[in-house]
Amino acid sequence: MNRITGTVARSEKTDTAQLLGRVGMACYGVVHLILAYLALQVAFGSGGQQADQKGALQKVGSTAFGQVMLWVLAIGLVAFGLWQFLMAATGYSWTSGSKRTRKRIGAGARGVVVLALGVSAFRLATGSGAGNSSDQTQQEFTAKLLRLPAGPALVVIAAVAVLGVAIASGVKGVKQSFLEDLDPGNLPGQAKRWIGWLGTTGYLAKGVVLAVTAILLGYAGFTADPKQAGGLDDALRTLAAQPFGTVLLTVVALGLAAFGAYCLGAAWVHKR
Repeated sequence: MNRITGTVARSEKTDTAQLLGRVGMACYGVVHLILAYLALQVAFGSGGQQADQKGALQKVGSTAFGQVMLWVLAIGLVAFGLWQFLMAATGYSWTSGSKRTRKRIGAGARGVVVLALGVSAFRLATGSGAGNSSDQTQQEFTAKLLRLPAGPALVVIAAVAVLGVAIASGVKGVKQSFLEDLDPGNLPGQAKRWIGWLGTTGYLAKGVVLAVTAILLGYAGFTADPKQAGGLDDALRTLAAQPFGTVLLTVVALGLAAFGAYCLGAAWVHKR
């Protein structure tokens, strides 16, 4: 009897963690929708706020109602980050071998990123400061690497790693391999087509932004100048500065919005 009770209790805790994680994934989607709005502002020359995930959180907290929403996002993002750690430890049982290992490593890395974003949201909500922008963080990281022996080479290697993540994101979007992690039984045919389209568009857009970030980081390594490195905000503004930059950045912004919408839908049908 005690064994059965313990099993039920563990199951309830797991279900609670899954629920919190799904809510958090939806919050992550909301952040990307706001980020897409900021990217559109940059595209049309009205972007005064930093166009990165922290800038999106600042945008949310700019009103009284937004302060309440910021607390919700902060809790949700932390929950999503912790859920990703849970997935990294015990998830993706529907796959095996190297594919499961890759998915678990990806979940762990995503957990670190999202948890850091959740901490930033809590800092904004409590008024303890916004912290550095993505550009400042990237430049500080690059400067530390450049001070090490063979620093420029290490920065170039880091750029190649980021480029690898960008390519992987694009491939994931084109192959729609993200659908493997969703429960098709909970998706009507039309909904599955929509979520597939949103995911493909979103992952391709994220791949483009990461590729630009990798190029900026690589250039900083070749020139040994950390100021040449940039994060998400700098990557979006670099796109805007190109020929037909307004059109290009608008397409990327719509892609980021598609990723946000994908997260909202996928949150409720993600496999356990």
